[in-house]
Amino acid sequence: MFARWDKMAKNFTRIGKEIIIAVKAGGPDPNQNAALRRCFQNARSVGMPKDRVEAAIKRAQGKELVNYDEILYEGYAPHGVAILVETATDNHVRTVANVKSCFTKGHGALGNSGSVAFQFKKMGCFKLKPEGLNAEDMELELIDFGLEELGESTGENGEDILVIRCAFADFGNMQKALEEKKIIPTSAELEWIPTVTVPMSDEQAEDVSKLIDRLEQDEDVQKVFHNMG
Repeated sequence: MFARWDKMAKNFTRIGKEIIIAVKAGGPDPNQNAALRRCFQNARSVGMPKDRVEAAIKRAQGKELVNYDEILYEGYAPHGVAILVETATDNHVRTVANVKSCFTKGHGALGNSGSVAFQFKKMGCFKLKPEGLNAEDMELELIDFGLEELGESTGENGEDILVIRCAFADFGNMQKALEEKKIIPTSAELEWIPTVTVPMSDEQAEDVSKLIDRLEQDEDVQKVFHNMG
């Protein structure tokens, strides 16, 4: 139960930062700000209360605005697993020190920029409820908007979901296409998808998972990606 609430609180904090960044970049009107609409979709997907969303928008417009910089850190976990760490921070010195400490305590190593990212492809990822949707028809309709992958998956609660992936450059086109078709994703994210995965034994996977968990608990860390198979 506590782990569930911790994860919920972490999601609220993560999306709150994303809202602030989106409002600062494109304004508070979701009709004119595609990034903010994406944040709203993701807020709904994790059950983020409306007052928390509104508070983040107000913070983004306030006089005492905290400026968050988005920084990507790269490194290796044990057993040669590549790790990407997306952060949103108002204190670079604190963040790099904490991320480096996580890698060290997890028996990994923080690398230089470019040391790991080449093993991943940045893609847009849209998750949809499959009810009322025909995957084959959608594939034909969305290919002109940058669709690269469409498949079925299982959500965190065991529910069936459809997953659409497109290139990073086509994220806006795909989001617009779904909106025009009145299809509302349960979430819309930019993710780093590994091009090659590293096979792991259960014991090795546990070593890597401990490092990932340690990173995800840091307040400045937004998301962690890996190429563990």
